[in-house]
Amino acid sequence: MSARPTVLVVSPGDETYRGYCLEQVAAAYDVVLLTGVEPSWEKPFIVDHAVVDPSDPTAVLTGGRALAQRHDLAGVMTWDEWHLVPTARLACVLGLSSPSVEVMRACRNKATARTLFARHGVPSAASMKARTLLEAGLATMTLGYPAVIKPAASAGSIGVIRLDRPEELPAAFAFASAGAGRSREDTAVLVEEYLDGPEISVECVTHRGETTAVAVTRKHLGPAPYFDETGHTVDAADPLLAQVTPAAAAAVRALGITDGVQHVELRLVDGRPRLIEVNARIGGDRIGHLVHLATGIDLPKAAADLACGRAPDLTPTRSGAAGIRMLYPDTSGTLTARHIDQQFAAHTPWLRQVQWIREIGDHLDLPPVGDLFTARAGFYIVTGRNTAVVTERLDTAAGAITVTAKADR
Repeated sequence: MSARPTVLVVSPGDETYRGYCLEQVAAAYDVVLLTGVEPSWEKPFIVDHAVVDPSDPTAVLTGGRALAQRHDLAGVMTWDEWHLVPTARLACVLGLSSPSVEVMRACRNKATARTLFARHGVPSAASMKARTLLEAGLATMTLGYPAVIKPAASAGSIGVIRLDRPEELPAAFAFASAGAGRSREDTAVLVEEYLDGPEISVECVTHRGETTAVAVTRKHLGPAPYFDETGHTVDAADPLLAQVTPAAAAAVRALGITDGVQHVELRLVDGRPRLIEVNARIGGDRIGHLVHLATGIDLPKAAADLACGRAPDLTPTRSGAAGIRMLYPDTSGTLTARHIDQQFAAHTPWLRQVQWIREIGDHLDLPPVGDLFTARAGFYIVTGRNTAVVTERLDTAAGAITVTAKADR
C-alpha cells in the first residue's frame, strides 16, 4: 500500500498540452483517472482508472463512485475547462473539498461572471446577452463600436470576434453562435465593449479565501478580428505583477472562489486592468509549464494540494523567464513541410522544446473556418533571464523552423 494520498483527476486532456500537469501531480500523489478513453500515455502516472462518457453527468458520478470504493480518495480535481462543473458535482457527492457547483457555473458562464464583477465593483467590460441577431443588433446600438461578440460559455477564444461596423454583425453573430453551439451549458452569445489594450493573464492560487498571484503571462494574439492566442511569455520579475494582483484577487473573490488555481484574463486599458474572465483552472497552452520554468512554482501540484485540503507551497525557486510560440502555416491547406534545423536545435540549450502536433498531409484550417484545434501545426518553448531575452530567442528560433501548407484550390 502506498503512503501517499490519492487524488482523482477528471479528464486529463492530451499529452501535448496537459501531460506535464499529470506528471507533476503524480510526483507527489497516487493518481486515479476518470477519462473518456483507455489510458495510453497516462499509464506511467496513474494507479487506476475508469472509462466513462465525460459528457454524461450520471456516468461521471457512477465512475467516480466506483473509484472511490476502490481507493481512499483525498481529493478530486480537473484542469479541463469543460469539466469544471461535473468535477465540482462529483466532489460534492463524494464529500471531498471543492468549490461549489454554483461557483463553477459562474466561472463557466461569462454573463454571470460579468454580473458578479459589476456587483462587487470589479472593473470589467460592459456586456449584454443576445440569443438572436436582432438582440445582438440592439446591444451594439447600446454599447457602440468597436465591439466583441463571443459565446457565453466556451473556451480557447473559440467563436470570439471583433466587429467594427454594423454591416459586419450578421457574419460575426453567425461565427460566435457556431462557437456557442458547442457548449453544453449555455448556447447564447454576449455582445461586449471592446477593451483596447494589451492582453495578459494572472496565474493565481487561492487558499482559504486568500489569493496569491504567482505570475503574469503576457499574451500575443493572431490577426484581427479574431482573438487566437499565438504565444505567451512569463517573467518571474515582471513589474506588472504587483500592479494587476489586486484586480485579479478581487475578481476571484467576486465569483466566490475560496480554494483552487485560477487563470485570470484581463486587458490593460489606459494602463488600468479591466477583467475579461476568470478560468477556475490552470491556464492552457502550457502556461503552467512556463510558470514552472520561470519561477519554479508547481501549479499542478498546488492544484492537487488544494483539492486535498492542503496548503500549497508557493515559494519561488527560480528567477527567469520562459516563452512559447505556436506554429501556424501562412494559409489554410494541406501541411506539406514541417522542419527544424537540427544543427541549430542541437546547439541551442535555451530551446527547451519543439513539439509537432500535426503530421505531413494533415489539413490545417485557420480562422474563420478553423480554430486553435485545427490551425496549429506545433509549438516551441524557450527560456532566458528576462522577457527581452526570451522574445529575442523566440524570434531567432522562428528562423530555424519551417511550416508550409499548400492552399486548397
